[in-house]
Amino acid sequence: MAETENWSALSPEEKKQKLFARQKELLDTFLATGAITQSQYDFSLNALKQKMF
Repeated sequence: MAETENWSALSPEEKKQKLFARQKELLDTFLATGAITQSQYDFSLNALKQKMF
């Protein structure tokens, strides 16, 4: 994902979708490296989905 992407050109819905994708990617990384457990991942992902959608 290009970090130089112009966020001001995105619609609010596009911003929300990109933010969700970034946060989910971070959770995926935490799970893959063992920083969090599967239950913590599931809990956090569910909370993220509820807040975003």
